[in-house]
Amino acid sequence: HEKDNLLSRRNQILMKTFAELNVGDEFYSECTITSPELDAYLKFSGIKNIIYDDIKSDKEKRMVSGRAILSKMEGEFTRQEQMYGNLLIFYGIDGDPEWKNRQTRFLKPLYTGERLKIKFRISDKREISEAIGLIAVDFEGTNQEGKTVVVSKKNLYQMKLDFKQ
Repeated sequence: HEKDNLLSRRNQILMKTFAELNVGDEFYSECTITSPELDAYLKFSGIKNIIYDDIKSDKEKRMVSGRAILSKMEGEFTRQEQMYGNLLIFYGIDGDPEWKNRQTRFLKPLYTGERLKIKFRISDKREISEAIGLIAVDFEGTNQEGKTVVVSKKNLYQMKLDFKQ
């Protein structure tokens, strides 16, 4: 129990509340998507596409589904030290008026086993009620060569304003 209490205390110290988050704040993460993780995602989602049906050996790289990339990115965002411990509810994705109302673009493929470097940027923040705030988070993922794989703007999350763990 002592270890759990220390981890909980650490999360409370590092976690940022809605009031402490600012437009322009950036957070970073890195991850990979393995072939078994891709298979699990495709099975769960029910996606059927010939491009993913060509199962190769585990040693060969396979193209990762764009939605699987976004799901992994969202998972990485919710595990950020600054975010973990908040009550976050995914609210939707708005188009970005400065980007011709686009939301998400996949610019290069990502393959299983490749490193995905992710930048999260708070692009908007506002209170929508006395108890709930809304943050918009831009996701940008680059591969291990530094080439942009995906840009997803205005991912909206509701946050409880006075949430204490």
